[in-house]
Amino acid sequence: MRTIAGELATRTLKRLEDQLPWYSDMPPSRRSSVGLVAQAGITSFISWFDDPRSTPWIAADVFGAAPRELLRSVSLQQTLQLIRVTVEVVEERVKDAGEPLREAILLYSREIAFAAADVYARAAEARGLWDARLEALVVDSILSGEQDEELPSRIAALGWHGHGEVAVLVGTAPKQFDVDQVRRAARHMHADVLVGVQGSRLVVVIGRSDPQSRELEEPVGTAPALTFMEIATQLEPYFGSGHLVLGHAVQNLVDASKSARAALAGFAVARSWRNAPRPVHADDLLPERALAGDVLAKATLVHRIYRPLQAHSTELLTTLWSYLDNGRSLEATARELFVHPNTVRYRLKRVSEVIGWDATGARESLILQTALIVGSMTDHEAGSRRRPQS
Repeated sequence: MRTIAGELATRTLKRLEDQLPWYSDMPPSRRSSVGLVAQAGITSFISWFDDPRSTPWIAADVFGAAPRELLRSVSLQQTLQLIRVTVEVVEERVKDAGEPLREAILLYSREIAFAAADVYARAAEARGLWDARLEALVVDSILSGEQDEELPSRIAALGWHGHGEVAVLVGTAPKQFDVDQVRRAARHMHADVLVGVQGSRLVVVIGRSDPQSRELEEPVGTAPALTFMEIATQLEPYFGSGHLVLGHAVQNLVDASKSARAALAGFAVARSWRNAPRPVHADDLLPERALAGDVLAKATLVHRIYRPLQAHSTELLTTLWSYLDNGRSLEATARELFVHPNTVRYRLKRVSEVIGWDATGARESLILQTALIVGSMTDHEAGSRRRPQS
């Protein structure tokens, strides 16, 4: 066996080129590394056949010849193909050597296959631990808003598959939490997630593909992309008891801190809404957030409600003020404004069309009234700053 070791190595490399296309397509340096592994396997078999007690050292003998980066370029399936070709070459060459040698080849090939699986399992476990630490770091960066130039590269290293908009979901962590269940559920909804557990709080960053990429990647006839609220609703069972708040959508993962800030602010005050749904959108908690001093909530109320009405028509703004001050009474509002109740009804419809909130609903009327109060305070402060001092 020792005299034909060189011949076996040469035949093995020739067989690899003939039967394995992926081997021929590799760069010369990688082919050389794979060849070293094959040669080490043959040499290790000869040593093992001479002394079977050396079995525990098979993995170190064979795979120690391979550089670490080879694990990232050669899959476990390809490694098993390499083992099979090497064993076939050895069996063909020594087929007339007797039954004990053939049995030894079968036993050794089994051991080497298990050794290969162990090497890849250890590498996968190490990568999993690294990914978990990296994911926790990315989620912490999103929550704190302390972004740096390395955040995009860290996101890419995690294999983020989300494209387009992103939203952050904040809730309570269950006592028994299985992050893999959350990931599987997200994949079924064509979404990707980053998951972070911070004490009793569970944070899930949700990304979904935009319509254009879905049309390119998915077959015709698939279901349309789910909204973030629909995704959050299906992820709800994986959270613990308590409130569940979804931040607004942002353009990409790098801007996810804005959605996280809104979700965290909403989560902090969600208990103040007695009948808050689960999950609830952070923008539906704008009044509570504004009362708690959330600057982002105040700015949202002003820019999405007060300013559009003010720019569109002072008539609509005045009608909304009167309607809310009069307890949402059409008749009382009409009397104050000296118009017909149908005119008030028409103007309220126009308000809904301009800003998207309906003043006739109890919850939405609270949001609108808070927006009017915050907006008028902002105007007063701006006027005070512009007024010249005497």
